[in-house]
Amino acid sequence: MGRNTRKRRTPLATKIVAGAAALAVGGGGLVWANFYASAHEEHGGHNRTRSAGAQVATIDCPDVGQKIREVPDRARGEVDGELATMDSQITNAYQRLATTRRAQAGDSQFVQNTILGPLKDRRKAIIDRIQLEINRAGGKADDNLDELAGCQGRPADQQNGGGQDGGQNDGGQDDGGQDQGGNEGNDDNGNGVAGPVAEDFVDINDVQPNSRNSRNGLAADGDGGSTGSFTTDCGVNENNLFNSDNLIAAPGVDNGAHHTHDYVGNQDNDAFSSDEDLANADTSCQNQGDKSTYYWPVLRLQDGTQEFDANDQGGGAEGNIGKILKPAEAQIRFVGSRQGDVVAMPKFLRVITGDAKSFTNGDANANTSWSCSGFEDRQVTDKYPLCPEGSQVLRTVNFQSCWDGQNIDSANHRDHMAFVQEDGSCANGFQAVPQLQIRLAYDIPTPTVENGQVQNPYAVDSFPEQLHKPITDHNDFINVMDEDLMNEVVDCINRGEDCQ
Repeated sequence: MGRNTRKRRTPLATKIVAGAAALAVGGGGLVWANFYASAHEEHGGHNRTRSAGAQVATIDCPDVGQKIREVPDRARGEVDGELATMDSQITNAYQRLATTRRAQAGDSQFVQNTILGPLKDRRKAIIDRIQLEINRAGGKADDNLDELAGCQGRPADQQNGGGQDGGQNDGGQDDGGQDQGGNEGNDDNGNGVAGPVAEDFVDINDVQPNSRNSRNGLAADGDGGSTGSFTTDCGVNENNLFNSDNLIAAPGVDNGAHHTHDYVGNQDNDAFSSDEDLANADTSCQNQGDKSTYYWPVLRLQDGTQEFDANDQGGGAEGNIGKILKPAEAQIRFVGSRQGDVVAMPKFLRVITGDAKSFTNGDANANTSWSCSGFEDRQVTDKYPLCPEGSQVLRTVNFQSCWDGQNIDSANHRDHMAFVQEDGSCANGFQAVPQLQIRLAYDIPTPTVENGQVQNPYAVDSFPEQLHKPITDHNDFINVMDEDLMNEVVDCINRGEDCQ
């Protein structure tokens, strides 16, 4: 498979992880062989088992970006760059965690002294710079940001609470999960990367109908108000536009996402694209007036395939391995409001929905619904569905559709948009705009889960420390419709018509 992106440098640390990953893809989920095998070594006895089970599986850092408010416009670029550097620090620390299992087994303070302690110092230095940049630009930085510098190591049997469907609390990683789920892969040093695991999957028949309970992702459309819809056909990334940038969250930063994105719509989308670049770009949408960019992390089948990015940052060098799966169908539509008319989105409005760090952040911003065709009344957020033969895997997301009426972006890339309330209305003086709904359908061979192990799993690309959890799925959108088309979308929806 080709790509339309830049060649990326691959540091030695990531090459080590990539090498381990390449050896670990013999059809199963990836775990750290030395780490988990040591938990069951007979010669270690009970104490060895208990000690290994308490070792750190991943790194949990407070999300500084979500705590920052009121950043002056002229400091936004610098702050976003500093936050991206902080993400890189976490990635590097996780990679060190994954490649030092033997040292950890011999020293109970190894993780704290050589990984978490230095990481805290580096994060503190960046937080200090962020505060300085905000204050220098005329803002008032939060003096308490320093409290977010420290990170924690999360043991294999410890899950972040608040899983929406019970999966993150019931049967944690050590119970049929990280400790027992997935196949073991290692290199000569026992290194490897993790996820997904058996506990990340659920038979769709075992999901209760209408059980998903989330304040996020409510469909704004209904029987009242503006009942029309507008569908835009932008294909399924036939042009092979992939990169591991994130123009919204990390503008100007190479590999700001640390995972690979699928792009449809705008064909000039990378970290360095300006609004002018987006406006002048080609588009994969049939309606040439829609140059919007729609993107999401790719799904991969961990079948041992060496993809184009097998040795690149954002790909195999950061644990995102296997065959990239294109959607069989990508349905992109805009719908109205149950409470009245919608107004036009401003050009270059940026919206992020879901949270790429939900595994460590918690599920407050988690959004994507996973399901199977023919079982759409059964939706899960923190599990990948096992679909019966002939049924497609579905990824569905409903975006925030309440706009503050002023800003096309915000410091944390969220505050300028909000989800509708239970009655379909917008709170806090926000205005209803067309709600973007994306439904992706995939033809994926159903993974086999037996005896706590998963064979040939599929998984969403993720930050390395997020372990490919389904709850980390997310979508991004930048509105680059021309004014005439946006007005057409609004008029169609407000008239109650279905247009395309």
